[in-house]
Amino acid sequence: MEPISLRTPLALLLSSLAMIAALWWWLATPITLARAPIDPAAKLQCVSYAPFRGAQSPLVPSTQISPEQIEQDLAQLAKITECVRTYSIENGLDQVPALAGKVGLKVLQGIWLSSNRTKNLAQIAVAIELVKENPDVITALVVGNEVLLRGEMTTSDLAAHIRSVKSRVTVPVTYADVWEFWLRNREIYDAVDFVTIHILPYWEDMPVRAKNAAGHVDDIRRRMAVAFPNKEILIGETGWPSAGRMREGALPSRANQARVVSEILDLATREKFRVNLIEAYDQPWKRQLEGTVGGYWGMIDDAHRRVKYPPGEPISNYPFWKIQMACGMALSAFVFLAGWLTLRRRPWKPGVAAWIAVGTSATTAGMLLGIAADKMYYESYGFGGWLQWGALLAAAIASPMLCANAAMSGRSLPTFLELIGPRDFRAKGVLGALLGLVVVVTTLVAAATALGFAFDPRYRDFPFASLTMAVVPFTALMLLNRPKDGVRPIAESAFAGLLLACALFMGFNEGSQNWQSMWTCAVYLLLAFTLWRARALQTRG
Repeated sequence: MEPISLRTPLALLLSSLAMIAALWWWLATPITLARAPIDPAAKLQCVSYAPFRGAQSPLVPSTQISPEQIEQDLAQLAKITECVRTYSIENGLDQVPALAGKVGLKVLQGIWLSSNRTKNLAQIAVAIELVKENPDVITALVVGNEVLLRGEMTTSDLAAHIRSVKSRVTVPVTYADVWEFWLRNREIYDAVDFVTIHILPYWEDMPVRAKNAAGHVDDIRRRMAVAFPNKEILIGETGWPSAGRMREGALPSRANQARVVSEILDLATREKFRVNLIEAYDQPWKRQLEGTVGGYWGMIDDAHRRVKYPPGEPISNYPFWKIQMACGMALSAFVFLAGWLTLRRRPWKPGVAAWIAVGTSATTAGMLLGIAADKMYYESYGFGGWLQWGALLAAAIASPMLCANAAMSGRSLPTFLELIGPRDFRAKGVLGALLGLVVVVTTLVAAATALGFAFDPRYRDFPFASLTMAVVPFTALMLLNRPKDGVRPIAESAFAGLLLACALFMGFNEGSQNWQSMWTCAVYLLLAFTLWRARALQTRG
């Protein structure tokens, strides 16, 4: 192998930095909308409101939200909307009408119905009293929310509850559910004063792309108007998530959320129909039920209570892109530095292939570090989630640097045997053991996520960024310094087969429009190929 001068790695480093900068400049390009999603000069008609912050959750029965917290929220919402929709009177939500009246907000008061008949009657009684106490605030009662969708009540029982409530209040009464369930249960149409439908393009059985979401909402609205011609139709829920997993061609993102909301609001103004957006604030507790995507439907972020899209400001998926780009460039430089420092301890010079392997690993890691960190921040939920995604990101950062050291040292990719096998196979040196640990962590997380996508995929996030950062250096090192002989390890072969099977099923199940899925499948296959090609050398002595 002919030695090369330092001009080659320097040129590769500069190319790496340029590619990282170009990628982030492209990713951060803001979008321009004809109408601002939230504009104090043109208030929203109505928005769904739940007061839960941080770890607060209605899934914990003892949760009770203070009036001060609700008052703070409603004062903020009064600046951007004319009305709020609630779903229950529990957990302190019975305080909303009185507090809303103080800041000039109207309320669509929700009554949460379930299979618990006693609880249903209690909810109804409280809601009726709220209407009597706040006649100028509560504009309608929503008796039940998606209870037919959840299968917790029969159509006849629901209709009976609606008629009972109508006989005891003077405000209009409705029921809210996904639009298909109105078509399947026309008996409810006869019981309500107006029809409240939910149209969520992201959650459709055939997910709708963001660019087509507003058109889909209008098509469904017109179809429902034909099916139910004699009563007003309120779109009780519509919107788009700002974070979470992709469903076919439907991609959650900040820019897509802003675009969908803007286009739906513009459509509502032109076509003169009522619409309630879901929702006011991000609700972290929903992630326990719906995965990451469930917690990011809000117009306002949960942690800082800031509007996501202030009027006049550019809308970008990566508002902190300069920091993310700088961190990626720094990681790329550290990978090259790791390779160069390794050479100072070696009496030989590697060929251009070794530096290309280092450059590929450095550039991949540098490009994806910001995306991987962003995904870890939004997708980690609970101790287990932070542990899993934190371990994968740590492995992804360590992998290119440790593989650069191995590439310049002439070492091969370590196997499981070299980390936890018999003494005859144990690797020598701390760096070799660390790289072996990184391989094990990456493989275990990859296998766990792959099995999740095979058996329970609906709410799972795709770990494509961190996984790619870790796997590309493994593959480059395997191709560069693969032993010509040795034992094919059983563990690596088993994991390779598992990843191959899961990737094939996942690609078929998720569909070709889902680029997050296709990318993740490709990385699973790359890791499977790398593990299958692994060889363990026995070192006696």
